[in-house]
Amino acid sequence: MRVAKRGESSSIMPAVLERLFHLRERRTTVATELRGGAVTFATMSYIVFVQPAVLSQAAGMDFGAVMVATCVSAALATLVMGLWANYPIAEAPLMGENFFFAISVVSLMKVPWPTALGIVFLSGVLFLGLTLLRVREVILDAVPPSLKAAIAGGIGLFIAFIGLTQAGIVAKSPAPGAYVQIGDLASPVALVALAGLALTAALFARGVRGAILIGLAFTTVLAIVAGLVRPAGVFALPPSLAPTFLKMDLGAAWRHADLVLVFLIMLVFDTVGTLIGVAEQAGLMVDGRLPRAGRAMLADALGTLAGAALGTSTVSSYIESASGVAEGARTGLANVMTAALFLGALFFLPVVAMVGGGVAIGGLYYYPITAPVVILVGSLMMGQVGRVPWTDPTEAIPAFVTLPLIPFTFNIAHGVAGGIVAYVVVKAGAGRGREVSWLMWALAAVLVAAYAFLPRLRH
Repeated sequence: MRVAKRGESSSIMPAVLERLFHLRERRTTVATELRGGAVTFATMSYIVFVQPAVLSQAAGMDFGAVMVATCVSAALATLVMGLWANYPIAEAPLMGENFFFAISVVSLMKVPWPTALGIVFLSGVLFLGLTLLRVREVILDAVPPSLKAAIAGGIGLFIAFIGLTQAGIVAKSPAPGAYVQIGDLASPVALVALAGLALTAALFARGVRGAILIGLAFTTVLAIVAGLVRPAGVFALPPSLAPTFLKMDLGAAWRHADLVLVFLIMLVFDTVGTLIGVAEQAGLMVDGRLPRAGRAMLADALGTLAGAALGTSTVSSYIESASGVAEGARTGLANVMTAALFLGALFFLPVVAMVGGGVAIGGLYYYPITAPVVILVGSLMMGQVGRVPWTDPTEAIPAFVTLPLIPFTFNIAHGVAGGIVAYVVVKAGAGRGREVSWLMWALAAVLVAAYAFLPRLRH
């Protein structure tokens, strides 16, 4: 029998991690990846509570069951993305799609929630088919570099706007004709968020290792001192999944083919936009293409299928993954950490609620602890806009269309769609239609038809 030499066993695990995740090739370390995965989870942990709140209040689904479905589906899809595609891009039920599911489909259109889950599942099946046929990968590669840069910048504006509203720095305006205004900067929420942003930005600018994690810890302490959050224990047993598990109604879902297409289109272009945005920020693109894109998209498809079966809305790549990237994450090992924390959250709900559960004030929810990180990451993603050739109108105008559409419509898919159509129209109008690939022409035609003949897509 072979006897292991002293210290040999301690070197096995790093060797396994290197073989799985290629840490040296990505110029990262185990500690950096684990820290980045923790930051990603902390930044997106709000979904653990927001998702069940939206689906229970607007769709009448069981809060606890949706919470479990959210954590389990997010962990599964995130793990697949990390182990199969080796990318630090976490997954969870999408914001925007969850409101469309609960408010538009269930509440306004009166579609029963089991049928709506069936619709999401069928869209996931089609999504999986497009992935296996490599249609989605071809779409990802077809997007020109200027639009890829604009999508990353638009997502940066989007998440920065989300962070500013979560911090109470930007608020809804009551004035006629106005939409937003400056918030109450003297409020405890805004003061805590601003202090957290100032420290986190300063540490990050100085190159301090773990700056974002330190900033999160500092802001959490400030929120406790200000009385915005209160520690309420550590452990808790998970709620039951039974009320939503396998409750989807596939038979009734077939009668809503138009909604299946709407969910499919939203999922395809949301995923394309998010993958482009986070991959550009992380420097994962090679010659304008994302290696192993098919594997990454498979994680989205499996996440959506699992989420619908468990009892939650569309699962896909999360833009908050850029926070872990900003912390240094470059491989799927970060996703292993994020997935583990999603599962662990089911047993540490009091702690997760304190960091990501939000603060209810005047009927509105604020997130002063995680908002500073979201704002900071938004500023970092805006750097990609410098790669747009602004002196060329045929590249600059479509890029500019994409930039505001993402935050102003509160939807990545709408911004990506607008940029693709604008690119084809402007190039053709300038007499440079030959520069447009046949696939971009086809995508533009499909998108125009979809928005014209699927009015629910515009909701």
